[in-house]
Amino acid sequence: MPPEIPAFVLTEHAKVVLAERGIPLAWVERALARPQRTAVDDADPELRHAIAAIPEHGDRYLRVIYNFTVAPWRVVTAYFDRGLRGE
Repeated sequence: MPPEIPAFVLTEHAKVVLAERGIPLAWVERALARPQRTAVDDADPELRHAIAAIPEHGDRYLRVIYNFTVAPWRVVTAYFDRGLRGE
C-alpha cells in the first residue's frame, strides 16, 4: 500500500515557483509522503526540508520546504537542489 500523502497547502509563492520551474504537484506530494531524507531549516525551526530523488527528472533531488507546525502543512517553496546532484 502506498504511503499516505500528508495534508498540505501551497503558499502563493510556492504556486508561482512550481509553475515557473515546471514541477508537478505529484512530485511535491511524493517528496512529502516518501522523503529520502529530511532536515530542519537552518534559519527557521518551524520549517522542514523534504528531499527526494525524482527518477523521471534525471534522478535530480527535489527539495520541498514546508511549515510542519501548522495543519495542514504549508509548502513555502520547492526546487531541484543542484548541490545534491549525483548523491
